[in-house]
Amino acid sequence: MNDDLASLNARIDRTNELLLRMLAEVAKTPSTHAIFVDAGYLYAAAGRLVAGTEDRRAFDLDAEGLIEALIDKARVIFADSRLLRVYWYDGARRRIHTAEQQSIAELPDVKVRLGNLNANNQQKGVDSLIRSDLESLARHRAISDAALLGGDEDLVSAVEAAQGYGARVHLWGIEAPEGRNQADPLLWEVDSQRTFDLDFFKPYVSRRTAHAFEATGAARPAREDVRFVGAQIAAKWLAARGRESLVELLPGHPYLPGSVDQDLLVEAEGLLQYSLRGQADLRRALRDGFWEHLRAQY
Repeated sequence: MNDDLASLNARIDRTNELLLRMLAEVAKTPSTHAIFVDAGYLYAAAGRLVAGTEDRRAFDLDAEGLIEALIDKARVIFADSRLLRVYWYDGARRRIHTAEQQSIAELPDVKVRLGNLNANNQQKGVDSLIRSDLESLARHRAISDAALLGGDEDLVSAVEAAQGYGARVHLWGIEAPEGRNQADPLLWEVDSQRTFDLDFFKPYVSRRTAHAFEATGAARPAREDVRFVGAQIAAKWLAARGRESLVELLPGHPYLPGSVDQDLLVEAEGLLQYSLRGQADLRRALRDGFWEHLRAQY
């Protein structure tokens, strides 16, 4: 009888030891989040809020700057988590990338997924792409949290699918001038809600008018010239802010906080007398120059 009890206690001890090891491994595994952007909702809601229209032809969206601002927000909200990537869902005729979509696809940590556009310029198949990615990533434990920027009721099934595998889904929205621009069933289903206001989107949305710098007829600067300007601004920034601010900034590499990135863009355009809006390669060269100088000083 005593031998049986001793054997049982030994098995319980081994089981407890295995459980403790497993819990220790889980504790060491970092949480991971991803951002899912329904571009159709983004363009319509941000265009309406900032430019007063949902017509994409009437305004410019600085997608690169906005994506970095969203990544920056996620870094604060999911403080103990790492970014997997940003998923950008949009429509295109015959699923062929437009020039703008191609420039977005070339951004680091961004995956562009395309549905189709019908004759009325309505997206088709985007919701199913979001559901497929959300469900797959949650099922394979690739993410613990999903930030979903969208508003369509059809996304409810995507939220349910991800939650069924243990992921938490956080709905991000855009302030509506009046009423709501997100479906109630979607709001009811998610784990948390957050709305970004006019001030958040203003730096990234502008009506399509002749830019003051473009009106001067200035030639497009070379990438190396823009990189040099980025280094100049970095030297000025470091002299004004000091080493402590540099130490705080470095862990975010290669991303800049939204406020720093916007100040960098505005100051560079003033020095170059040329608009960098929509110039993804030049914007990248500017940030590269900024970072290269700062990292060289550390």
